[in-house]
Amino acid sequence: MNVFINKHGVGDVLFVQLTTERPEQTTIETKGDITLIKSSEDDKVVAFNVFSATEYVGEYADGSIPLTPELVEKIQDALKKNEVTLELNVDFSPKFVVGHVVTKEKHPNADKLNICTVDVGNETLQIVCGAPNVESDQKVVVAKVGAVMPSGMVIRDAELRGVPSSGMICSARELELPDAPAEKGILVLAADAEIGSEFTK
Repeated sequence: MNVFINKHGVGDVLFVQLTTERPEQTTIETKGDITLIKSSEDDKVVAFNVFSATEYVGEYADGSIPLTPELVEKIQDALKKNEVTLELNVDFSPKFVVGHVVTKEKHPNADKLNICTVDVGNETLQIVCGAPNVESDQKVVVAKVGAVMPSGMVIRDAELRGVPSSGMICSARELELPDAPAEKGILVLAADAEIGSEFTK
């Protein structure tokens, strides 16, 4: 689940994204201050908007809003007050974590891409990476599926030149770290960085 607000651009509206998937066709249903966006295929709610958002959740700066149990409780209460029956099941696990590049292989269909297997603690991900400096046995920052980059881009399961990729190995520039180098390349962490631990700026 990802939550955004853009009062200056759109108004006092909270945008709640429940899935990283993008259905081909959607339907809209409005109940009070809640507008539900549903997949036409299975009628599943994929996102919803909360109007008059500050009345329900309080004041937040524009952009992506960090998920907390308190915020989710307020959003759940907003749904209930508008007679929307929808239970929010939220994953509070960190989306930016320390990963260990276990293997690196050349992509069969792209000279500048590599296929990496990355241990992120509780699972091993296959990530297609185009950084020129990625190597096996590095500790790196991984944005897992569902992560929201500082640019606002949401990380989704993808397929790059025919190869599935789940997550992204990040550069300092993509993470908008201060003094990030201008040249292309992923951020390589210290060898003693703990695999699976949350990465924070």
